[in-house]
Amino acid sequence: MKNSTQIHLSLAAFLPALALSILAGCGEASSPGDAPTPENDAPAPVKDRKLIVLHAGSLSIPFKEVSALFEKQNPGVTVQSESAGSRDTARKVSDLNRPCDVLGSADYKVVENLLMPEHADFNIRFATNEMAIAYTDKSKYADEITPKNWPEILMKEGVTFGRADPNSDPCGYRTVMLFDLAQKHFGVDGLAKRLEEKDGKRFIRPKETDLLALLEASEIDYLPIYRSVAMQHRLETVRLPDEMNLRSSAHEDLYATAIVEVTGKKPGETITRKGAPIVYSITIPKNAPSRDLAVRYLDLLLSKKGQAIMGRNGQSPIVPAITGELNALPDDLKKHCVKPE
Repeated sequence: MKNSTQIHLSLAAFLPALALSILAGCGEASSPGDAPTPENDAPAPVKDRKLIVLHAGSLSIPFKEVSALFEKQNPGVTVQSESAGSRDTARKVSDLNRPCDVLGSADYKVVENLLMPEHADFNIRFATNEMAIAYTDKSKYADEITPKNWPEILMKEGVTFGRADPNSDPCGYRTVMLFDLAQKHFGVDGLAKRLEEKDGKRFIRPKETDLLALLEASEIDYLPIYRSVAMQHRLETVRLPDEMNLRSSAHEDLYATAIVEVTGKKPGETITRKGAPIVYSITIPKNAPSRDLAVRYLDLLLSKKGQAIMGRNGQSPIVPAITGELNALPDDLKKHCVKPE
C-alpha cells in the first residue's frame, strides 16, 4: 500500500498532464488568435429602414399585398403606407413637402398636373380600372336595379348614394363624368345635373373608400366607385356599358366630351379634366428619403409577381408599363416600360 507521500507525488505528476490533455482536446479553437467572433460566425445585423408609400385609396388592398411581399424579400425594411384621394396625396408632396418614396395615383394625369416637373422626374402608367355602381342586398331596389335603369333607381325618392370629392379624388370627378356620359347614353336632358345635386354635399367624402362603411351600414344605398374596389369588398355591382364606364380606349373620343373643372396647383386656379380611360400611375418623388428602396419596390410592382397581385384585385396591369420619360427612369425600371405610341 502506497503511503501519503507517494500519493501526493503521483497527483503532482498527473495534474499537469491532465491540463495539457484538456487543452489539446480543445484544439485550435482554444487559441486566442483563432477564437470565433460575432463578425465571423453571426449574420451581419440588418439596419432598420422604412419605405414611405403614399397612394390612392383604391390601391390600398393590392399595395398591402405588394408591401407584404416586399418586406419579406427585404428583411429589416418596414413599409409605411398612407392612403388618400390621389389629388390630396399629390398635394402632400407638392404643398406640404411630405417625405415620400413611392406615390401611387388612380389617375396618371394627377402626377403630370400637380407633381411634374418640380416634384417628380417620371410617371409610369401601370394599371387600368373601370367605373361601376356598387350596392348591397340591403340597398333599396337592390332586386330591380340594372345597367339600363340605374339612373332612374338612384333618382327615386328615399334612395341615397354617395360620391367622392372631385377636388380631392379622381373617382370624384370620374363620377361626375359618368353622370354626363349617362345623360348622353340614355338621352335624358338634365340627368347629369340632377344626379350631381341629388344628395348635395351630405354624402361627399374626400375619397371613394371613405364611403364604403356608409354603404355597408346602409347609410347610403349606392356608390359609384371603381369596380376593383367593389370586387375587393365583395359588393354587388351594376356593370356599366363601355360607353360610360371609362374603361375602353375605343371610346376615348366619347369620354373626352365629359368635362369637369377641378382645383389647380395654386388657390384660385382650375384644371380642366376631360374624360379618358382610367389609367393608374406610379412615381418616385424627388424628395424620396430612400430612393434605392423605392426603385426596388417599383421593380417588384412592375414584375410578373406585382402584375399578378394587381390583376387578381381587379386592376388589370398594363404590360409593358408606359412612360413618356423613359430616359429619366432608374436603370432597373427601364426593362418594364415603353414610351407611349
